[in-house]
Order: sequence, then structure tokens, then C-alpha cells
Amino acid sequence: QLHFVESGGGLVQPGGSLRLSCAASGFTLDYHVIGWFRQAPGKEHEGVSCISSSNGETYYADSVKGRFTISRDNAKNTVYLQMDSLKPEDTAVYYCVEGYMTSSTPCNPAYDYWGQGTQVTVSS
Repeated sequence: QLHFVESGGGLVQPGGSLRLSCAASGFTLDYHVIGWFRQAPGKEHEGVSCISSSNGETYYADSVKGRFTISRDNAKNTVYLQMDSLKPEDTAVYYCVEGYMTSSTPCNPAYDYWGQGTQVTVSS
């Protein structure tokens, strides 16, 4: 399994923006699919966005499409999630993990392991 450290979460008003960062440690992410997942209290983990390691293909959940943007900087060994037009329903703990992408499963976690995550709270 790979190791990641998430940061950039916080409290923001509806319509605001945040940029989450996912720093890899102990390896380079060049050859890995990386995904952002989130979990609200009492709910299951859900896939938010994934980015491939080959051609930069991306996936976005319908609920965030047009508002979130995933990107990667291999030189910095970091993956980002730019979050714009935030809504209260975006409130959750956000995790970055290794993922996989197929035609039938476009964005799924590779392992059932979750780190510390970063808290995002959208509230007035």
C-alpha cells in the first residue's frame, strides 16, 4: 500500500473554494492512479474524482462535475483537488488513496485502507 498525507481542508461558506493537497511519501506517484474519496458521518465512502498515471484521464462524480478539478504534479509528488462552488452536501472527510480506473469501474479505491483525511465543512 502507498502512503499519503491530505491537507487543505477547513470551514468555508457555501459558494466558497478550497484546494486540497495529497502528498505521497515513500514512493513516486508517476505510475499510480490516485483518487479522492469522501465520507460523511454515518455514510459510506464515495468516489469523488480519480486521475490516471498515463494520459491524465480523469473521472468526476456527477455530484461534483463542473465544480471540482483534479490535477497532479509528478515533480512535486502531489495530487490536488480544486473545489469551487462548494455546497453543504460536500461536507465530509476527504481522503486520497491509490485507485484504479476501468470502463465498468471508472474510479474505485485499490485498498480498503483510509488515512487521517482532511475535514471539509461547508456551512453558513
